[in-house]
Amino acid sequence: MIRKLLGACGAVVVAVAWACNDSPEPARPEQEVDLEHPDAGPLPPDDAGTPPPDAGQTPEDGGTQDPPDAGIEPDGGTGTDGGTGTDGGTEPDGGTDGGPGPQTDPWPKEASVNYTQRFGVGSPQSVAVDDAFNIWLLAGNRIGVLRPGDAQPLWASSLGQASRGFSSTVICGGSAGRAYVGYYAQELDNPLRSSYQDSAFLEGDLDAVKLTPEGTLVLEEHITRSFRRNRDQGDGSLTWNPPNNTGIRNSNDWRFDEDRAVLSCVKVMRGRDKGEVYIGTNHGVTRIRGLDYNSHRHPVWFEDGTQRAGFTYAVGIAQDGDVLMANDWTFGIVTPNEDLGLWDAMNPKVLNPMKVESSYLPEVNPLPEFDFWRGFQQTKDGRYYLASKDYGLWEMSILSRSNPWQKGTRVQGLPTQGLTALAATDDGSLFIGTAGSGLWRMDANKNLSRVANVPGRTVKQLIYDPNGTPAMLYVLTDSGLTVLRGY
Repeated sequence: MIRKLLGACGAVVVAVAWACNDSPEPARPEQEVDLEHPDAGPLPPDDAGTPPPDAGQTPEDGGTQDPPDAGIEPDGGTGTDGGTGTDGGTEPDGGTDGGPGPQTDPWPKEASVNYTQRFGVGSPQSVAVDDAFNIWLLAGNRIGVLRPGDAQPLWASSLGQASRGFSSTVICGGSAGRAYVGYYAQELDNPLRSSYQDSAFLEGDLDAVKLTPEGTLVLEEHITRSFRRNRDQGDGSLTWNPPNNTGIRNSNDWRFDEDRAVLSCVKVMRGRDKGEVYIGTNHGVTRIRGLDYNSHRHPVWFEDGTQRAGFTYAVGIAQDGDVLMANDWTFGIVTPNEDLGLWDAMNPKVLNPMKVESSYLPEVNPLPEFDFWRGFQQTKDGRYYLASKDYGLWEMSILSRSNPWQKGTRVQGLPTQGLTALAATDDGSLFIGTAGSGLWRMDANKNLSRVANVPGRTVKQLIYDPNGTPAMLYVLTDSGLTVLRGY
């Protein structure tokens, strides 16, 4: 377990890839620092670093002011302020059989459709799709859903954490009629909490929202249910089994409230774990199944005995179901165990074997310097690609699981090195979102070309959903939402 400096807003990849363009990134120190601490004993409060200056936070409560509306048009629908929801909504997703595969979805079948023009979805900061093909929209303190058959979205304002003044970051699809909304909360000077009743536990993190049968949007639950079981550590001691109703915090010791800002999210679209969600935070990667979670895993590195972990802006799902995670310094690849309660377990290593433990690409930068990873994908041919905010697209070859470095080869031919998102599709393509140069495609033969029928210069998010017929690639840009089909 660890303790460190703070978080902000970020990017989603693979099934989802998101870049924080509408909400300004908080100022931060040159390096984020994670400090190893003993399981049982408290840490001195002066070694956790300091929170970032300003960036809109309200220091007294860790919340933030509402960001701009992100350009959404006036409601025009049947929006409601929702309420709090009391029945728990749908059952937690099982994610065991992979689902029925491609389904007949209700959306237009043209190769390219501008949903901003046709359905009036505006220019949200983040989008998502649930198992019933409802399209979810996030715009500041407003959450919208475009249901099959509707001409425009249904909107609700100030649900959940938004009503408490926290700024939204990302939205991710869930089971039919459910979505997850991530929020930013300021880092604690000392994440060690002495009581599970401490109100800090409920700041930021993640809300589950749902669409009711009556056609309204409500808060289902602020995610609080850690799935971690008591487990023998091999020396006769048991791990901490955290109480419920304390937000997302370390599953192996409930006292540490470290994952307070959700920066990215990805939904598992197929396979054994279909329907599960992984969120990248200011600290690591948390796994969610329905309303249960396990927190967390992260790639790290050490300098003079100090453990360092960057913000997790890039989370993806590989072709075989591995979890791809990359932060500002390092990246890792984990083969997840089916047992949600074991996600954060690292010993013995067979519980969640890692194809890459914690690595960097020396061809990009020396390890102490940020690489700013914003996308991590594996294409159908098995090749891995990492996208950087500043240093372009890199093909990554695994040299050794335990190596502190792997082999990086720069992909040439893009018009900019400023990248925002990646998505791998079933035809072997890799779609590449850029900051200022639109959407690009590298086809199965590794030929690069700009995708001309997508308006907008900056790509905010890419979501690939292979469950539609044909498959759907959601492209969110600074000009709105376009859906491409057939890749």
